[in-house]
Amino acid sequence: MQWKAFLAVLAGLSLAAQAPPPSIPPSINVRDLKADLTFLTSKPLAGRLSLQPGSEVAIEWIASEYAKAGLKTAGIASYVQKVPLIEFFPDRDASSLTIDMKGARSEVTFPEAIVTFPDDRDLAGDVVFAGYGITAPELNYDDYRGIDVRGKIVLVFDHEPQENDPASIFNGMGNTRYATSRVKLLNAQAHSAIGVLQVAEPNRKHPSNQERQARIGGSAQRARRMPSQAIEGDEVKIPLVVVSDKIAAGLIASAGKQATEVQSAIDLTLTPASVSLPGVRVAIHNRNRERRRGVSGNLIGIVEGSDPQLKSEVVVISGHYDHDGQWPEGYFPGADDNGSGTVGVVALARAFASNPVKPKRSLLFAIFAAEERGLLGSYYYVQHPLVPLSKTRAVINFDMIGRDETPSEQTKGMIEIEPDTTNQLNLVGLKYSPDYKSVVERENGKVGLKLSYKWDEEAALNVYFRSDQFPFALKDIPAMWWFTGFHPDYHQMTDTADKINFEKMAKILRLAYLTGWDFADSERPLRFIANPAAPK
Repeated sequence: MQWKAFLAVLAGLSLAAQAPPPSIPPSINVRDLKADLTFLTSKPLAGRLSLQPGSEVAIEWIASEYAKAGLKTAGIASYVQKVPLIEFFPDRDASSLTIDMKGARSEVTFPEAIVTFPDDRDLAGDVVFAGYGITAPELNYDDYRGIDVRGKIVLVFDHEPQENDPASIFNGMGNTRYATSRVKLLNAQAHSAIGVLQVAEPNRKHPSNQERQARIGGSAQRARRMPSQAIEGDEVKIPLVVVSDKIAAGLIASAGKQATEVQSAIDLTLTPASVSLPGVRVAIHNRNRERRRGVSGNLIGIVEGSDPQLKSEVVVISGHYDHDGQWPEGYFPGADDNGSGTVGVVALARAFASNPVKPKRSLLFAIFAAEERGLLGSYYYVQHPLVPLSKTRAVINFDMIGRDETPSEQTKGMIEIEPDTTNQLNLVGLKYSPDYKSVVERENGKVGLKLSYKWDEEAALNVYFRSDQFPFALKDIPAMWWFTGFHPDYHQMTDTADKINFEKMAKILRLAYLTGWDFADSERPLRFIANPAAPK
């Protein structure tokens, strides 16, 4: 009888050691969220523009909060992973595209040809039309099949085939990872092309990327006033030139084809229509009027897991801290974008660190640099991971988790927004992992948010590609964007802390805590589906 009692005590201790986390971690509360966000959006931080002093203050604040919470570093000397950047101002007047076509020469400049590349570059080559620029072996689709682009410049359509077809193998009405310019650039580079000309799809039923960006108030001013940035030593080595419909149509016409008909044929049959453009040669001339090197930093901290074997694996909880900086007329507080995500990651770091019970896997807290300049901090991290990507099991990425989604010029006529979003959270990218979706939905039963998946059915706004989960998704890691949606204050000086719905933000973080715990403690890692609509 005594022996049985002893065993019962041991069993009870074991169960206690594996007790579930508290449903409402005390460190996730409106008071602390508001205090942290008020500081992060204050005037001395001047909008946290990457490589500017306000950004450096944000770095020091995050590192100090990691230290107070007791996070461990990730195999480097501090919480700061240095991110080497090149900052540059494109010289629109000195950059151009020279087109030689069947004996006639023309020079094209901004805005008919937009060249943005960190290095001054002169290169020239024959031109090959390469459809959408996609190689998707799991779909048996390859725009490069049967063509040789070595040493040549390729012309490609933006986006993907059949994006208006709900039955498309390219994820129905949503986009897949193949739709992004970066993936098209890397694919062209892998086929030994020396440059890429990209044009919006001629039959598109939505604004081009440039037209979409122009809908955001002040975007033209930002393009003139704010420097571009790139990762020094980035894996992308060749330039991208965005050309107008007129320029692309003229190039394709050299092969006796009409651009609209070519796109229709590809979309109808999913048969590539790639072809060398006879007698066409293009020279790309890129110049920058200013160029400098700088170093920013990703903030990386770890709460170690409890299992001796599984603690080498991590679940990433991430956001970005940079924003649009300061102009003479004022500064961009970036309360929602992405002060909300930054203080959210910090709050969860405190919550996981303060719980004496830990899940089996470790939690890696990452607040990335230079997201607004092109996801640079997260792209740098996946190129230089502090924990092997093979041991990275999932990503919960926060970017704009503080507001209620409301109509704006950016979304007008492109997606339906519900009248009441005061309790709504968008989850973006869930088609890539049904397992991820199941866990979130199960844990949300304890929290009670209204979950929306509408952005996975929308292709024009490119939402899934626009935050720091995407570089992880390119590496086949279940990585999703937690997002409360756009509003008229997006990238405006009016994105202030007083407009944050802190109660909803706290609920989102509680759901993320429970979800992250499940990811880290589950026996089986989440599955990733490389292409949700691929034939099974």
